[in-house]
Amino acid sequence: MPGPVLRLGAGGRTAHVVMTSMSDGDLAVTGDPATLETRRRTVVDLPWTWLHQEHGAAVVVVDRPAQHAGEEADAAVSAVPGAALAVQVADCAPVALVNSAGAVGIAHVGWRGLVAGVLPAAASALSGLGNGSGDVTAVIGPCIHRECYEFGEDDLDRVAAVGGDGVRARTADDRPALDLVAGIEHVARSLGIACAPSPWDSCTSCSPGYWSHRARGDRARQAMVVWMTEP
Repeated sequence: MPGPVLRLGAGGRTAHVVMTSMSDGDLAVTGDPATLETRRRTVVDLPWTWLHQEHGAAVVVVDRPAQHAGEEADAAVSAVPGAALAVQVADCAPVALVNSAGAVGIAHVGWRGLVAGVLPAAASALSGLGNGSGDVTAVIGPCIHRECYEFGEDDLDRVAAVGGDGVRARTADDRPALDLVAGIEHVARSLGIACAPSPWDSCTSCSPGYWSHRARGDRARQAMVVWMTEP
């Protein structure tokens, strides 16, 4: 299993969050199914719900391990221990959600997904699970950071309308840029979700060890996985 593993309380259960890197192999869902299954089981030896991501706001509710695997969606939620929920990324942000009432979720959040409302959709689906509404904590994984994310002014306006003016940033060479993390944090705050310190606060574009579609045109993907265990 890759490290570190972040553990959070989830209604008497323990939520686990892991993030893969290049060293764990390519987890893009377009790869060979047998190779992918071996890599997934090496990372988290549980049945995975993985998704064909669309940069939208569709959410699947997982009632048994591996349910909805391969469906077109950008988020998944579950109150079932042993159900591993995963998203694959190479610049977009993976965001794990942990509900203190005993449920977990995961979302694939790029700028299009942020504008489409994937975080509110995932939070709404999560609120109906577990033992009540509960408090939700978000953990943001590695993604492209503002210093590397040159962005058009018109599209910045679209993102700022949802993610707040804090998304307006400058690159390392002083060009207009998007701060995707700031946008995610803004939306999370508006939903009453606390963002926990992340052990994966890295820029995929300029940090070694992660694939980046924007920096190098990588087709490979890393994955974030969240699941719960009983006490």
